[in-house]
Amino acid sequence: MASLHLRQPVAAAPAERSFWLQDIAIRPASEPLRGGTTADVVIIGGGYTGLWTALRLREQAPDLKIMVLEADLCGSGASGRNGGQVHTWFAEFDLLAAVAGRDEALQLCRDSADAISELEDLQRSGTIDMDLRLDGWLWTASSIAQEGAWAAAVAMTEAAGEDRFRRLGAADILRKTGSSASYMGVMEPRAGTVQPAKLAAGLRTLALARGIVIHENSPVREIVPGQPATVRTAHGAVKADKVVLAANAWLSALPELRRHLYVVDSQVIATAAVPELLDNIGWRDGASICDAQSQVLYYQRTPAGRVVFGRGSGRVAFRGAFGADFNRSPEHGHHNRREMHRVYPQLRGVPVEYDWSGPIDCLPSHIPVFDRLSGHPNIFFGMGFNGTGIAQTPIAGRILASLVLGRKDRWSDSALVGLKRRQSLPPEPVRYLGARLVRAAVKRKNEAEIRNLPPDTLTRLILKLMPGASEH
Repeated sequence: MASLHLRQPVAAAPAERSFWLQDIAIRPASEPLRGGTTADVVIIGGGYTGLWTALRLREQAPDLKIMVLEADLCGSGASGRNGGQVHTWFAEFDLLAAVAGRDEALQLCRDSADAISELEDLQRSGTIDMDLRLDGWLWTASSIAQEGAWAAAVAMTEAAGEDRFRRLGAADILRKTGSSASYMGVMEPRAGTVQPAKLAAGLRTLALARGIVIHENSPVREIVPGQPATVRTAHGAVKADKVVLAANAWLSALPELRRHLYVVDSQVIATAAVPELLDNIGWRDGASICDAQSQVLYYQRTPAGRVVFGRGSGRVAFRGAFGADFNRSPEHGHHNRREMHRVYPQLRGVPVEYDWSGPIDCLPSHIPVFDRLSGHPNIFFGMGFNGTGIAQTPIAGRILASLVLGRKDRWSDSALVGLKRRQSLPPEPVRYLGARLVRAAVKRKNEAEIRNLPPDTLTRLILKLMPGASEH
């Protein structure tokens, strides 16, 4: 049986890691895998998905020998590079319903609200200090074209009898964010922000305390399928009855998954700490903010008074392959700075001290998928979080744990399980060339719409090629 080969990641240099990772001076908490060993379950990927899966497995099967293999440091991928925004799946209720049906989508939305409560409990108990602040998540419009982007999700939420959103006007948004760039929107009150690297590091510590074996700096080179499967790194190998692939965008190395998955990058900057300035303009709490343009903006104020400001770049990796340029953009956050100054002109002159990028695993449906690899009933995967995972990966862990344990329950029976039901993407190079064309069109569309001008006819025609809406 042919081996499976994973693409070797290029770890970011220490000075190019995200602000979050540098802020906690992240260090390895475990040694690389060396020599041969065995496990009941080996999980490839030490980010949120991998760590939550390990913890869910430990809860349900206390005697299981669980091992996590992480290519770099736990949380050094998307889990430690994101914008730190926490909100439920109610914002994607309509997208979830298109995949899972209305009834299951509603339950999954409620599950994501429960996941936020679980994060709150972890912080309140002192188990994980993640700087969680549930000061709300704002979804806003700063141009006519963005108005009502939330309408379908909010209408479905209200029709289900769920009181999850508050409508906002210009004065509300100004009072909450200190910016007049957006003038209407909605807010989810039981949402907010975290320090994402602190969350990842805390999950790592919790997993180690519960007897889960973790080997960092252990990139997997080869998986030899079989019963058991053999997972090889540069200096070691582990034989395991079950394998879980939780490697985010790096799963694009596998042709079966790449047919459904595309990889884009998102760029983020962090300013110097200017708490007095932010206080003076009225931006005082830990709310997370997004706008509704195609290359969505997402931003927050940190407890120390930095502004973290992110934007989907739309850059697509050919055949899902990406390297060091996805750790830090050659533009060094130029477009983010320009947009930040549009939203907050008061920040002109405030130094940007950090800029970084990161790959995002995207599916056209914008909803993650879980399954087994074809022909490999003991190799499982979860992918396609589209940049929205802090309250969603705790659910992913439950789904993957049920699949691994062979349980018949609502998690293993979820409509999110089943790759063949999801849309396939065009083959390369058609996919890449089309994506480049669409990326340029999206930029033109955004530039026009932010000035309340319609995009030109050619741009509108090209945008019909888009596999989905915004990534963030």
